[in-house]
Amino acid sequence: MLINCVVYQEGKKLSDIPVEDISRYVQRPDCFVWVALRDASDEELATMQHEFGLHDLAVEDASHGQQRPKVEEYGDQLFVVMHTVEINALDELQLGEVDAFVGRNFVLSVRNRSRHSLLGVRQRAEQEPHLLRHGAGFVLYGLLDAVVDRYFPLIDMMETELEALEAQIFESGSARQNIRQLYNLKQRIMTVRHAVTPLLEAVSKLWRGRVPAVCEGNREYFRDVYDHLLRINASLDTLRETIGTAIQVNLSMVTIEESEITKQLAAWAGIFAAATAFAGIWGMNFEHMPELKWKYGYPLALGTILLTCVLLYRRFRKAGWL
Repeated sequence: MLINCVVYQEGKKLSDIPVEDISRYVQRPDCFVWVALRDASDEELATMQHEFGLHDLAVEDASHGQQRPKVEEYGDQLFVVMHTVEINALDELQLGEVDAFVGRNFVLSVRNRSRHSLLGVRQRAEQEPHLLRHGAGFVLYGLLDAVVDRYFPLIDMMETELEALEAQIFESGSARQNIRQLYNLKQRIMTVRHAVTPLLEAVSKLWRGRVPAVCEGNREYFRDVYDHLLRINASLDTLRETIGTAIQVNLSMVTIEESEITKQLAAWAGIFAAATAFAGIWGMNFEHMPELKWKYGYPLALGTILLTCVLLYRRFRKAGWL
């Protein structure tokens, strides 16, 4: 689906153009064309390949989707893959993809499986014509920056959730639920990390050492994106380490709770063992037992058993076993 197809000259919007006129404007050295597609079909990609002269392998990757975040060079063109991570209606993470084809005087962005529009990038760029004059390299920076900035709310959300889980760890009886929630959170963190870590390596190619010609005048902007990715990656590593610690603490709490239960069972077993011992002694069927013929034998036996149980109960209670 075609979102828009716009030609710019000297950083200012010239006009919206039909797809058939793209190749004519691309040949003009003072213009660059910015096209945005959403969930593009193979026919649309084939048309764009014809208009822009895109490399077959790059078009094939964009057509198949499910690519690892990366930056690839094809002559004087770049092919960039970014992953979007969003919260869907079921409160689950949903992965999308943004593919960008960048040439000396054109940018083609293809957004797949993503509900969040990138129109804000175009509006921001058009409001800063002095930056848009940098051409396709600055547009690529805008797309990267928009995708990366959307990772930050996810990090904040996961940090808040982890803090809430840490507060529940010391609540009795919540161990199983805590571990389940911690593992679910860890899986979501890994999902975001799989989008961030490869992109971190890819973006480093756009400002370190020999950079592609289309990005040469925008090194500081790509370095800013790289710094944001470093912060996000560090936050993800911290979250992973904290979750590992939380899981260990939770397992320790389970062990402590089991130890407390074992103590209680042992204490009650000791109390009933004492009562059983007395009952067993007086329950023996010997003929000559003085207590059997004594008038106060039965109440004394019950009193002795009760007193012993009370003393043991108080002793265990004082020791913290009950």
